[in-house]
Amino acid sequence: MDKNFTVNKSNKLITCNYDLSLQEQKIILTLASMVQPQDIEFKEYKFIIKDFIKLLGLKDQSKYTEVRKITKELKEKVFEINEGTDIIQVSWLGGVRYKAKEGVVILRLDPDLKPYMLALKDNFTSYKLENILSLKSKYSLRIYELLKSNQYKKGKKGWNIGIEDFKKILGATDKSYCVYQNVKNRIIIQAQNELKEKTDISFDFEEIKTGRKVTNLNFFIKLNKSQEKAQDETCVTDEGKSTNEEEKRSTGLINDIKAIFKEDIDGLEAQKISTAAKGDLNIIKEKYGLSKNVGNIGNIVGWMLKAIKDDYKTPKGKVKTGVFNDYEQRDYDFDELEKRLLGWDNDGAEEDPLQGKISI
Repeated sequence: MDKNFTVNKSNKLITCNYDLSLQEQKIILTLASMVQPQDIEFKEYKFIIKDFIKLLGLKDQSKYTEVRKITKELKEKVFEINEGTDIIQVSWLGGVRYKAKEGVVILRLDPDLKPYMLALKDNFTSYKLENILSLKSKYSLRIYELLKSNQYKKGKKGWNIGIEDFKKILGATDKSYCVYQNVKNRIIIQAQNELKEKTDISFDFEEIKTGRKVTNLNFFIKLNKSQEKAQDETCVTDEGKSTNEEEKRSTGLINDIKAIFKEDIDGLEAQKISTAAKGDLNIIKEKYGLSKNVGNIGNIVGWMLKAIKDDYKTPKGKVKTGVFNDYEQRDYDFDELEKRLLGWDNDGAEEDPLQGKISI
């Protein structure tokens, strides 16, 4: 589990109607961040239970019992995804195993989620896990994802959504939310404050009325942090094309990275490498050059991620030493050395290439 991991989710999954607690959402998004670009199947993801409890923010004496209750309820929750005329009923977790003696819990995502989390090529959103880990409201987290998936609509028009659709997506079904003022104060304003303080985006909003009733909201999305970081966190539209300047730069960077590789890597894999190298093409070229001195590499993307993280260097050749050469070796400019040995240095004196000038 690493807060710098990237969450990749289909926009269709982001806009589904479901109601998960803040803790349940953090479990799913942490699992999503552990999925690797080259994965074709979900794996089993192992957590140390103490770390898992810390992730969920549990502090009372019954925390070990509580964490089992949370995963059990999450496994039983089912939501629906519309695919054309089909309706797919999907669970979040495909398996949970607690190994009490080892102090670990092993989780597996439901296989039906594969089209919405694996090998995504278009209509998906990426962001760093750290953006949502410190959020305190389940609605703030959902709003963050909704805005992130619509980040390309940062112009004057903004992102428009009807109040009823907005509440339905968030799962804000409490009777109190029939009153718009409660939605505004408890959900929107709280999310506005949290996102500005803790994430890479912030927003303003406009209320649109039909008569005297607020029926729609217009969200105006803004960047909080550096443009460099925003390049690593993007929304890809249905056409797979960028729709604002930040995304154009990001797409250009991804294409540059793919051009470095002789191997066929996809955009998501290039995105992972870009994130690891903080968008520095020189680092990527350097580490890729090192890969040519290594034997068969089964997974070039995995190797590159580790090479960047651990800062692999060119191995230095070892010279056998004995009594004669047991001293620090000098570095020479061999082109210059050759000129001097051939007598091309005509400043009036010959030069011993090892000791300096001597008179003719």
